[in-house]
Amino acid sequence: MEAGPATYWTPGAQILWRYRENAGEQVHIARPVTVVRDDAELLAVWMAPGTECVRPVLADGRPVHVEPLETRYTKARTVQRDRWFGTGVLKLAQPGRPWSVWLFWEPGWRFKNWYVNLEQPLARWAGGVDSVDHFLDITVDPDRTWQWRDEDEFAQAQRDGLMDGATAERVRAAGREAVAVIEGWGQPFSDGWPHWRPDPSWTVPSLPEDWGRTPAHVSS
Repeated sequence: MEAGPATYWTPGAQILWRYRENAGEQVHIARPVTVVRDDAELLAVWMAPGTECVRPVLADGRPVHVEPLETRYTKARTVQRDRWFGTGVLKLAQPGRPWSVWLFWEPGWRFKNWYVNLEQPLARWAGGVDSVDHFLDITVDPDRTWQWRDEDEFAQAQRDGLMDGATAERVRAAGREAVAVIEGWGQPFSDGWPHWRPDPSWTVPSLPEDWGRTPAHVSS
């Protein structure tokens, strides 16, 4: 089921959650997800275990993270289809906010942590949502303690010209804003999402052949 930019998806609808390259407009991450909730305050989606996704890899097929940091963002890349193994991920995004909040569980539904992914505010289109990742992240443990993540990658991306100084400062400011929400235990952290469970009738969405298509209409 698809929706136009001015409408909301119904629970159970299957859409794409995508990220474009930092230096270009090509999609290099595409993840089929199921809509949990979609309204003026929140988009919540579920990425089920075993979901076929698209992810970036080095040109020789090796995972990106095996490349030394100094050349990780300048080495030639391509994309490949793969599957999301392990437990699923619940993703929460508040309209217009430059981050999304992801929930992870251990096997047996033991809550592991929240993960704040700093990114461009999601842009909606008929088949899903698009963003650009901003490298810097925050993890939040069940006891509400938090810490910055990937600060080394954030710095390297700036050195490699993937992010200018003004953008980097906006990302840092967004991170500080997210930290204020965490320390005040605001939404969505206070909303009980660790106790959420997917509808057992939902099927795992398939990855469409045109996963990288350019949207005809996009809105924030």
